[in-house]
Amino acid sequence: MLIKAPLFLIALLVVSVIQSQQPDPYKPDFSSPRQIPGMQLTWNDEFNKNGRPDSSNWKYENGFVRNQELQWYQPENAYCKNGLLVIEGRKEKRPNPNYRDSTNNWKQNRPNIEYTSSSLKTQGLREFQFGRFEIRARVDTSKGSWPAIWTLGIKGGWPLNGEVDIMEFYRIRDTATILGNLAWGKNETGNGPIWHSSRLWLAYFMDSNPDWPRQFHIWRMDWEKEFITLYLDDNVISHVPLSITINPDGSNPFLQPQYLLLNLALGANGGNPANSKFPITYEVDYVRYYKKL
Repeated sequence: MLIKAPLFLIALLVVSVIQSQQPDPYKPDFSSPRQIPGMQLTWNDEFNKNGRPDSSNWKYENGFVRNQELQWYQPENAYCKNGLLVIEGRKEKRPNPNYRDSTNNWKQNRPNIEYTSSSLKTQGLREFQFGRFEIRARVDTSKGSWPAIWTLGIKGGWPLNGEVDIMEFYRIRDTATILGNLAWGKNETGNGPIWHSSRLWLAYFMDSNPDWPRQFHIWRMDWEKEFITLYLDDNVISHVPLSITINPDGSNPFLQPQYLLLNLALGANGGNPANSKFPITYEVDYVRYYKKL
């Protein structure tokens, strides 16, 4: 005899199954990468080991690098633990080994290193051209924090090689902001980019979800020959037709392969971190790259 369950029990079971399939927003997601119809996962790093990140995927930037930021980049601030890539911004002081007296070079005229962090890149190891990136990450929104997920073209100097900021977080006029950007060349010398920027105030998310900074979120880039679309938690934050991303020499930097960077900068656009609690922590759960079949 068929016994019919009450409708409310069926509904409760359906909701329970759906919720059980959703990863805990506060914890790493150890489930297998999802299958996407019409696409194939061709590269990923789940960071499911302890210790240094996989050297077949990642290199490091070193020293003072760009934007007159405060941090000294070093490999020691990046490690894998409990299914996450953890990048720590630390407040630690030591002599700048490149210090030179009487120079205007900002990388050399600082007598001391005041902060350290890490910047990882796939340059020379992994290249990508068209397809989809999905990156699950949790960003520290403390003042001074400037985490990013971004790509650069493998050929040409910046900005003629093209830059995609899948995610940036920093402060604009002291307002915490999430950004998605594309940049390409304004003139043939490469002096100055053209920016296509989308900006979302952190307060917009905090109004409906005060726990937003304590949760993981998914940043995504869909990259076709005709356009690049950026998403945050499946919501479109930027759509740029590649018909407009033309360098002065007629080249299009977003039709060439790019490499991926994950970094945590401190200071500069991030603001002054002097009164923030350290370490400032940027956590990446996974990086997944899909190609069309």
